[in-house]
Amino acid sequence: MSTEAIPMRPIWYFVGWVLIIVGMIVMAAGIYYLFVPIHLDIELRGMHMSIWWGLVLLIGGLMLTLFNRKKTVV
Repeated sequence: MSTEAIPMRPIWYFVGWVLIIVGMIVMAAGIYYLFVPIHLDIELRGMHMSIWWGLVLLIGGLMLTLFNRKKTVV
């Protein structure tokens, strides 16, 4: 049996992956509604907020997963 320590990931690494997945889903829905517009009377319909929020979630998730350099060894 090996006695090597297994590096553990912090919880923020997994939170980052959840944000990446949710951001991709929201952005994909926004891109879909960009080409297939819904007919609702919304003031800011032309801003396509789901694309922007999906991008914000995606960037936040990438920052949490890629730039978290702390490695904890148990």
